[in-house]
Amino acid sequence: MRWGAEDLWLQLQPLLPGVSVEVVAQTDSTNTRLIERARAQAGQRDAPVTRPGELKVFGELPRAPYGRRAGDTEPCLLVAEHQTGGRGRLGRDWLGTPGASLTFSLSLPLAPRDWSGLSLAVGVALAEALDTELPRIGLKWPNDLWLLDGPGRGRKLGGVLIETVPVGQRRMCIVGVGLNVLPQEAEGLTHGYACLQEFDAEASAPRALAAVAAPLVQALQRFEAEGFAPFAAGFARRDLLAGQSVTTTGPEPLQGVAEGVDERGALRVRAGTLHTLVSGEVSVRLRDRAC
Repeated sequence: MRWGAEDLWLQLQPLLPGVSVEVVAQTDSTNTRLIERARAQAGQRDAPVTRPGELKVFGELPRAPYGRRAGDTEPCLLVAEHQTGGRGRLGRDWLGTPGASLTFSLSLPLAPRDWSGLSLAVGVALAEALDTELPRIGLKWPNDLWLLDGPGRGRKLGGVLIETVPVGQRRMCIVGVGLNVLPQEAEGLTHGYACLQEFDAEASAPRALAAVAAPLVQALQRFEAEGFAPFAAGFARRDLLAGQSVTTTGPEPLQGVAEGVDERGALRVRAGTLHTLVSGEVSVRLRDRAC
């Protein structure tokens, strides 16, 4: 596939000075690779170099302006044509097929006053970049993108996994994204399968990446400066769970009706009284439908 990695780098460099764009044919998990890189000693001057577009994992290549040494902790967009051990929320596997999926991670230093609602902000940025007309992409709290089939109904299109790791006096944020791009075998999925090609006949993984990369960076930077507030209305327009009967799992399972999210992105569920649930505490299912 032609990823246009240098063009992507030219778009992102003004937003994230020092960023590298790297494409590998295969890896276990782009999030794992960037977490390990962040933990490595940045002073490893002899660490091998990767150039974007080279379908090799950390091959011995000459350093380029958009290249990267393995121990660097500067921002990086790492794309894998195939992930063999992709991870989702709560330790779930993320399965993808080469060519039919877009899997990438973006690492950058981030220091928001409050991390609450970050996954929702990322979801809004991705959905708005991919779906510029009537809302066809819904957001299922806290980190899934769904192709809408009707109010409270749809099939899973993608997901977000956000992890952070301390590096010296700052914290690196690693945002992992998986998107279904083309039809593929997906037997046994309780939440159904959806792909971008269903509403974009020209869909491809490179095309999707080109659409979301810069808006994702801009959203992360805006979240760092302003928190969840600027994304609240965008999330509300696409909220898959709003007004739907839901069941939560966690320390205190609930059955009730979802009433959107609060100012920090916490899910509100009316079950007798109003309960506020923080991302990471629970999993949420539409009542009588696994999702």
